[in-house]
Parts: sequence; C-alpha cells; structure tokens
Amino acid sequence: MFGMIPFNREENSLFQYLDNMEKNLFGGLGDVSRFRCDIQDKGDSYLMEAELPGFEKEDISVDVDGERMQIVARHNSEKGEKDDKGNYLRRERRFGSFSRSFDVTGIDTDNIKAVYKNGVLELTLPKKEQNKEESTRSIEIEG
Repeated sequence: MFGMIPFNREENSLFQYLDNMEKNLFGGLGDVSRFRCDIQDKGDSYLMEAELPGFEKEDISVDVDGERMQIVARHNSEKGEKDDKGNYLRRERRFGSFSRSFDVTGIDTDNIKAVYKNGVLELTLPKKEQNKEESTRSIEIEG
C-alpha cells in the first residue's frame, strides 16, 4: 500500500480507494504512520525531539541494535460504557503503532539518554570521541 507498487493499477479495490484517500488527504506526504523528528547538533551530542502526542511513557520503546536505533510507539486501549444489563451503549477501541529507525553510526550508544514529557520524546545522543592521532595523518607522495 502507500505507493509501494511501481505501476498504476486500474482496479477499483478497497485498498486502492484507501491509498488514494491517504494521498488526497495528506497531499502525498508519504507514510502517515511516521512521526515527526527534529535533530539538532549540540557540539558534543545531538538532541533528537520526536513528537508522540497522546502516548504514555509505557507505550514507547527505544531499542538499539548495532548501528541502528528504533523508536516504536503503540496504542492499545479499549474503553466502553454499559447499561444495567451489560449491553454496550458506546465502545471505543484504539490500536496502532508508529515506528522509525535511525542510523546511529558515530554515536556513543551506551550513553544515550531519553526523557518523555508533554508528548515529546527527547533523546540526547552523545557523539563518539574520535582519536585525533588516528584521524590526522600524512600521506607520502610518490613519484
């Protein structure tokens, strides 16, 4: 779905209808299942701010696997009102997940810090210290 098919299909299916509706509503902005992130260079670290309004801290996970960091936020709630006989007057469910992956090459992943407040997940991503002796060297020119 969401534009993964490299050609246009002329069939009238529910999936095609939903795909076109998403493109019309959001102006073809791409995958609406992603959340917004801002990244600032703070010199010795990066500050990442991920907008996740409506989530609780327990709904969010940040995992690092090698040089890849993944942020996942999941909604899984159900609420309803019943009358005296146990029949539902109203019942609402909310399920869904959002995820993004980031390359953390050059980040000291052992010292990443995360804080979640007011719908914004703030990650402090410290840069790895580079050994200046290894990064600066002279190249001999032959000839």
